Amino acid sequence: MTNGKLSSLPFPVSDHCDGTRFHNPANPADASPPQSARSLLPILRWRLGGTRSPWPDRVIDPPPMGNPLDSPPDGMIGLTFIGHASFLLRMGGLTILTDPIFSERCSPVSWAGPKRARAPGRRLDELPPIDLVLVSHNHYDHLDLPSLRAIVARDRPAFVTPLGNRRLLLETGAAPITELDWWQSHRIGDTTITATPARHFSARTPFDARMALWSGFMIEQPGARVLFAGDSGDGPHWSTIGDRLGTPDLALLPIGAYDPRTLMAAVHMNPEEAVGAHRSLGAHRSVGMHFGTFQLTDEAIDEPPMRLAAELARIGLAADAFTTLGAGDTCLIAPGSSSGTGGTGRRE
Repeated sequence: MTNGKLSSLPFPVSDHCDGTRFHNPANPADASPPQSARSLLPILRWRLGGTRSPWPDRVIDPPPMGNPLDSPPDGMIGLTFIGHASFLLRMGGLTILTDPIFSERCSPVSWAGPKRARAPGRRLDELPPIDLVLVSHNHYDHLDLPSLRAIVARDRPAFVTPLGNRRLLLETGAAPITELDWWQSHRIGDTTITATPARHFSARTPFDARMALWSGFMIEQPGARVLFAGDSGDGPHWSTIGDRLGTPDLALLPIGAYDPRTLMAAVHMNPEEAVGAHRSLGAHRSVGMHFGTFQLTDEAIDEPPMRLAAELARIGLAADAFTTLGAGDTCLIAPGSSSGTGGTGRRE
């Protein structure tokens, strides 16, 4: 191929992109076929099979602990769990939202699609002004246009997202928008945001599969490092992230949407794999996400945190090394510490 043809491709050719579509690099430990080779037939059989554990129509959570409006003390990380993969992070004077979704459904329409079993732990009007929004990929439960429009109208934050997602974000009026390939970085003041590999896929319609990239993000400031993992299956990328970017003081790791494993193992970790990711990263502290909000797969609503606690006990890892937060809870985390203060541990 000539240099002229290469330069006309929309994306750089790499181990995870052919210039037009993205893919997960080969993983010898992954027995599942690559996303591009997977047939829709098994997915249709699963969706029509009626194997899902029943979820409650609505969970009423206790009043949340902590106050997301309180600025964390110098040197501390403030973390608020809004639900699913949405967190408010306050660190070093910067206020960050990850994959914000406040809508009732994660769907292209408001009248169908997965519906919330839990209300957002905090409403947008209960949060401080947002400086930066991180969007990990374009699935409806992570890139929610109504939520993003509301955030843009209120706060005009900056956006960082993987390659190929700018077009969607422009629909919200967002600016500035920075797109990153894996391992590329963007600097805001003394904060460096690096897009990290994830094992997942992307699509908004039947016609745009893998035409935008998916990633996590390492957020690094002097004295503090936080990994927001986005959506990901298990793989060797966890140890690579730790080796290349350093040990996270805090890792936000998905623990839900994992059954049936024949379909989900390639793109979603189960709790046991998430504990393995925590250890491969060398994270000082991890907090679970991507569970208990939208029923996307077969497991029961309360199964992910229960299996997480059981796995920590089985391997002898301290219970506060990898925890979950109640909806809306705010906690403070000291960089370098394996425990936090206030709102640690999920309340059932």
